[in-house]
Amino acid sequence: MGARHWLVVTVILATALATGCAGTPRAGDSSSAPATATKGDGQRPATLLAAGDIASCASDGDEQTAALLDTLPGTVLTLGDTVYEDGSAVQFARCYAPSWGRFRDRTYPAPGNHDYNTAGASGYYGFFGPRAGKRGEGWYSFDLGRWHLVALNSNCDAVGGCQPGSRQERWLRADLAAHPARCTLAFWHHPRFSSGTTHGSDPAVGGLWLALYRAGADVVLVGHEHNYERFAPLDPLGRVDPARGVREFVVGTGGSGHYPLGSPLAGSEARNSDSFGLLELQLRPTGYSWRFLSAQGGSFQDSGTGRCH
Repeated sequence: MGARHWLVVTVILATALATGCAGTPRAGDSSSAPATATKGDGQRPATLLAAGDIASCASDGDEQTAALLDTLPGTVLTLGDTVYEDGSAVQFARCYAPSWGRFRDRTYPAPGNHDYNTAGASGYYGFFGPRAGKRGEGWYSFDLGRWHLVALNSNCDAVGGCQPGSRQERWLRADLAAHPARCTLAFWHHPRFSSGTTHGSDPAVGGLWLALYRAGADVVLVGHEHNYERFAPLDPLGRVDPARGVREFVVGTGGSGHYPLGSPLAGSEARNSDSFGLLELQLRPTGYSWRFLSAQGGSFQDSGTGRCH
């Protein structure tokens, strides 16, 4: 990576679509946003800027994507694998803080598997504090404009699972029932569907997808595969469903490196594996628009619009 300032920082496929999922969150489960969540006025579009797989002291890619963020207003979402290789406090201080760390006050994170290479993801929770949700959970929600946003933890083994009936899935269903917004977006790390050949699709998060689908959610943002892929709205089995499906964006383009893509899955509408960059979403009361913004040296573009269910 280029010269770094040595800053010290204080630092689910479910069983069947027709089967219901019993259970309610246990007493004490938090369904509220971090204390710093901000609600928009609901009239003007709200801007989201998202990517995962971000910072490494061995790459300049995160500095390139951070340079994009310097020029763009909006709420920042990190989609896991915040800093490599281990998500330690030292790596957050030396490798993440000098680039994306300067946007912490407008960032809402989700944890990735590399963040858990340090026990309990302690570096991740220590860096983001209350913005990351409760330690040991990592899931939370907040409203932005007319949209309801949900951060989830796809490190399923570390949090008691993501399957129907798991603590996180029960919290998710209760949160969605309590916030029946017309437009809903969720974000986490591991993609339910991916044409990538390094990790590919992850059925472990199928229960989360099913809960979102049943609640009429609209968009899911993920990382893990170090590439970009946009899907048509899909049902929990990966079939194109324009009426009720959830559109997934894989945005593992934050700066750490690139992974190849294989043959496109059904519903894959756009793909790229050689450009770092950000996904920009404009959230409107009844729909959204997107565009992929390539960092310096990249040329890939993707844009379009969608309507909420």
